[in-house]
Amino acid sequence: MTLLQIRNLEVDFPTRYGPIKVLRGIDLDIEAGERVGIVGESGAGKSMAAFAIMNLISEPGHISAGSVEFEGRDLAKISDEEMRLLRGDRISMIFQDPMMTLNPVLTIGDQMVETLQAHRNISYNEARDLALDKLREVRIPSPEARFDGYPHELSGGLRQRVVIAIALLSDPALIIADEPTTALDVTIQAEILALLLELCREHGAALILITHDLAVVSQVTERIVVMYAGNIIESGSTRKVTDTPSHPYTMGLIAALPEQNAPGTPLNQIRGAMPMMNAVPPGCAFSPRCDYADKKCSTEKPELREVTGRLVACHHASKLKRSRKAGK
Repeated sequence: MTLLQIRNLEVDFPTRYGPIKVLRGIDLDIEAGERVGIVGESGAGKSMAAFAIMNLISEPGHISAGSVEFEGRDLAKISDEEMRLLRGDRISMIFQDPMMTLNPVLTIGDQMVETLQAHRNISYNEARDLALDKLREVRIPSPEARFDGYPHELSGGLRQRVVIAIALLSDPALIIADEPTTALDVTIQAEILALLLELCREHGAALILITHDLAVVSQVTERIVVMYAGNIIESGSTRKVTDTPSHPYTMGLIAALPEQNAPGTPLNQIRGAMPMMNAVPPGCAFSPRCDYADKKCSTEKPELREVTGRLVACHHASKLKRSRKAGK
């Protein structure tokens, strides 16, 4: 069953020189219980897509076209009050920095109880019991003591576990995690990702994991969506995209992973930089950085089309596929 359906989504930020388009016709479906990763460099539009789903785009930015349907309701058209009731209830979001998410002057318990009572007609004691259950579920040691403590008293890893517990309080149908492990060391990252995967499976919640790290997303998700300059440029099963990427940009992201290089050798990198959203080149936005670009790429924007079981926006995807099979 389709839980989230995004069609032709565009987001604009008006300026004195005209609107700047930061999302450019995004189409995306998320099935109930599905785990999807959205990857790309900084500035690709990953987080903006999440904010558009949550209707949290800072003014003067706004959704200028398209629809975001969640459980059959267009989130771009419902009232602020209806959206407020959905956030933290049917849809939850885990942000990159837990210290920016948690209120430093309220105890962990006060914040959890407040969240529950905003969406449920329950007493303080009932909310406290549910909150403690969630703290135990995310394996917070001494949950009663943590319940009465403040965010600054916890390590980064424990704070992120608290944020995950808050996200799960109302048993949401969809969790959006925006770079949830970036501020953590590698060992804690692995623990948080494993916990997030386990909890999504246990609760049957769908997950959108936003990250710049393909190695991270490959551990947790079933499907990968690659974004570049506000566009989706490749989408398919995690295994297919990571094993046999079909877009030159995806190939570059995978080649840049540290494990692709011998120890002591320079890391691979994609030449150039992501274009500014007010200076996206015509045709294929990636063409100035692409080793396979030709005249068509600089004048004609490629549409997403199916290539061997995944969607790719590249004029040369089929040719590149054949070249790799031939070992060229």
